[in-house]
Amino acid sequence: MHETGQSPAVIKFWGVRGGIPTPGPETVRVGGNTSCVEIRADGELIILDAGSGLRPLGRAIAAEFSESPVSLTLLITHTHWDHIQGFPFFVPAYSPRNHIRILGFEGARNDLQATLAGQMESPYFPIALAQMPGNIVIEELKSLRFEIGRISAEACHVNHPGVCVGYRLKTSNGSICYIPDHESAPLDAMEPDSVSATIEKKVIEFIREADVLIIDSQYTTEEYRSHVGWGHGCLDDVVRVARAARVRHLVLFHHDPGHDDDFMDGMLARARTLANGSDLHISLAKEGESVVLKPMPL
Repeated sequence: MHETGQSPAVIKFWGVRGGIPTPGPETVRVGGNTSCVEIRADGELIILDAGSGLRPLGRAIAAEFSESPVSLTLLITHTHWDHIQGFPFFVPAYSPRNHIRILGFEGARNDLQATLAGQMESPYFPIALAQMPGNIVIEELKSLRFEIGRISAEACHVNHPGVCVGYRLKTSNGSICYIPDHESAPLDAMEPDSVSATIEKKVIEFIREADVLIIDSQYTTEEYRSHVGWGHGCLDDVVRVARAARVRHLVLFHHDPGHDDDFMDGMLARARTLANGSDLHISLAKEGESVVLKPMPL
């Protein structure tokens, strides 16, 4: 266990894609695995979502802790397949000495367990969830505010079909917001008292002055016109929201499966042009790369 504020908080990307894994030469620089982010902060190992990126992360954790047990927390934003499909391949879950705590909302203890078990039924997978020997605890969160060790955590419901949340983690080195699926839109284009407007206002306050914001930026403006209501972000709107909320570092995430590496370079360039003249730093989530929050001055 590290002393508070004495070690950096490290965010590492293991899966950055939305929808479906897209391996191949056209996505090798950015990555083709679906949503999975690792956070090491204040002595905690936290995983955000269990997309296909959970498989390589699990192998890395198993190698690192080959001589000792590991305790970790897995936060699930929602149960769409690209956010849970890596769980059957998560090596640490097959060791009884490890402790894996899975957290979610809206009946997660039953519904999340049923969903995870469903994708591991015999027509789809050779090993059932009940056969996993790991010490797995699935908990239903009753409050939007909770604790993970010394880290204060908060959740916010977002604009995406079904029950879906984003998470904000307050570490000793700064705040991290993770909103992998969310459809932002200009408030002046919404009915003032509509559900969408209410959610958008809450999301803006939720991410306000975050040190790092990892957020769904799937579509260009042109693409978004034919995907309104699908629950995913338009790049221009994401930059606008990040600037309005005075976010410090925006990380573009949940890349469209149809966007190759060159296309993603273009989206990053577009985002930086939109942020020109502000203090907002923008980067592209890429598999294997990390964002580091250094200890704050005492």
